[in-house]
Amino acid sequence: MSAPIFDFSHLTPEERIELAEQLWDSLDVRAVGLTAEEATELRRRRAALAGGETLGEPWRQALDELERGGA
Repeated sequence: MSAPIFDFSHLTPEERIELAEQLWDSLDVRAVGLTAEEATELRRRRAALAGGETLGEPWRQALDELERGGA
C-alpha cells in the first residue's frame, strides 16, 4: 500500500467518516455507476442515521427475509 496523499492520522474516527462522506458527495453519481435514484436513497439513509432513526433490522431478520425471496 502506498503512502496516503494527505496525512489524516490526526483526525478522529468521526472526522475521518465525515471526510469520506464529503469525498463521496463530491463525485458525480455517473462516475461511480449509481443512478440518480440510488444516490438519492443513499443520501436519505445517511440523513436518517444522522437524525437518530433506526439503524435497520437485526442481521438474522434481514438474512431470513432474503432467504425467503424478499428484499
